[in-house]
Amino acid sequence: MAAQTRTRPNAPVKQFSVFAENRLGRLYDLTSILKHHDVHVMGITVLDTTDSAIVRFVVDDPDKARELLVNNDFPYVECTVLAVEIPDESHLKGILAALFEAEINIHYIYSFIKRPDGKCAIAINAEDDEVAAQALSTRGFRILTQQDISR
Repeated sequence: MAAQTRTRPNAPVKQFSVFAENRLGRLYDLTSILKHHDVHVMGITVLDTTDSAIVRFVVDDPDKARELLVNNDFPYVECTVLAVEIPDESHLKGILAALFEAEINIHYIYSFIKRPDGKCAIAINAEDDEVAAQALSTRGFRILTQQDISR
């Protein structure tokens, strides 16, 4: 629970985008470093190109992840994403409808691997997080904070 105590209440969920050369074992190296330091990957997606890959992920301890990325020479950028709790996959249509009606463009979506309390969640990178969060909350969807996904 140490990660929770360092995260300020209502802090948005942080996503890291790591730029890695497209070679055998690079994703393994990244995830091994995180695991070795007790940083849990909660959601992940990889965009592959011929020469490089963008590994986007959400972790339970962004402060520690940031330190590890810097100390291990993984170039990255950091941004916030909307983490939305959903009862099950059938509610995806409702999320998309809420964002469509609010005229919010979605850049990408990926699912969480695990949540500490076992509920489903997705990460959304949208054109306007504030309007998207309001549209989703109005429809009854819970927007998660970094503290919600920290262990």
